[in-house]
Amino acid sequence: MLFRARAHLWSAAAWIGGGLAMATGGEVAGWIDQLASPQFSRREAAARHLVQAGLPAIGPLRDAISSDDLEVASRGVEIIGALLASEDAAVADAAKQALEACAADESRAASRLAAAALEFHVLGLAEQARSTLEALGAVLRERPLLERRGLEIEINASWRGTTADLRHLGRLRGLSAVSIHGVPVNDAALEVLAGIEGLQRVDLFGTGAGREAAQMLARRHPDARIDVRKGGRLGVSSLAFGGPCEIRTVEPGSAADQAGLRSGDVVVSINGEPVASFDELTVRLGDCAPGEVVRLVVVRGGGATGDQERIECEVRLDAW
Repeated sequence: MLFRARAHLWSAAAWIGGGLAMATGGEVAGWIDQLASPQFSRREAAARHLVQAGLPAIGPLRDAISSDDLEVASRGVEIIGALLASEDAAVADAAKQALEACAADESRAASRLAAAALEFHVLGLAEQARSTLEALGAVLRERPLLERRGLEIEINASWRGTTADLRHLGRLRGLSAVSIHGVPVNDAALEVLAGIEGLQRVDLFGTGAGREAAQMLARRHPDARIDVRKGGRLGVSSLAFGGPCEIRTVEPGSAADQAGLRSGDVVVSINGEPVASFDELTVRLGDCAPGEVVRLVVVRGGGATGDQERIECEVRLDAW
């Protein structure tokens, strides 16, 4: 197969920008002509020279892979595929555009080869990105079969990377959900998230992102659930989808636990504002930062005796 054949040609991409003199147009044209040489050694040497030439070779190679000479076209696709791995963004981008143009023109003999080269490159980037993110502490998991399939990633306190490392998110394949808890994000990271196709959920808790970021992500992903919070965490959950804000579980050691909240308590207000449902409580807490103190009013009791107790408490929120 084209992309498993000459491994030394792929590794030659590392030579790009290695201090070689800029190739002239005549030299590039000569090397492209030699791709059709009956001598194997000349074809191989020409391919290596073209990879080393980098950017000046891409335009002529783009024309060459559009020819009807399948031998030249296939070798040209392989060379441009090697240039996709360049650390020079201009070279990699030009190579990508050349292959995309060829792949889009199905009348060309090398169209399928160009499409395969692009797919091979994308899969390689995805595999590398996944390994890098996992090594930095991200947790990746496949969404259960009962839900819409997709890859989920969670980045939390175990993260050992930098904000710049979040760019790898954009290289993952089939990413459907991103949860970032307590890890700062900047505009560049937000733009990466905005550009990921097929996202169904984005949770940003305690990342420094605010309402403007939430609005931007909602515009770019109109069908996704976007949840952006300052990062204050109460440590409770509920099974109710509407109606009273009844607490069903309290995490041991959480802010709620330390404040004395119990399962069955119904939160009726936060900071003097009424709370009608658990979703409403979640939204209100989303505007609170870690360490912030909130005033809760809860109703407890009302079981067999019908007696209820109204309790007011102050809770210092944890961080996600």
